[in-house]
Amino acid sequence: MSEIKFTDEELKSLTDVQESYQNIQMRMGNLKMQQIQHEKAGDQLENLEESLLDELSNLQDSEQQLAQNFNEKYGQGQLNPKTGVFTPAPKKEEAPKKESPKESK
Repeated sequence: MSEIKFTDEELKSLTDVQESYQNIQMRMGNLKMQQIQHEKAGDQLENLEESLLDELSNLQDSEQQLAQNFNEKYGQGQLNPKTGVFTPAPKKEEAPKKESPKESK
């Protein structure tokens, strides 16, 4: 069997295919690297969200404790946070007792 030599055009076609494979492999590697970076960023965002939710919960607990302390000190009412003026809630007056028919005689 004798050797067959490919033409320059055929060799160029093979080289183009090989380069295309290498290009795809490189792009796939870059894609994977981007996916890893996005996963890390997603994990960081989830951690930040959990941290903020914890802070929010702690703040709400502090707010409830503060309101309870004010209610114990000043009673029920309204506070204008801009002016610092507290207006006590009107006290509920007891309804006058109805006289029973026996008492009115």
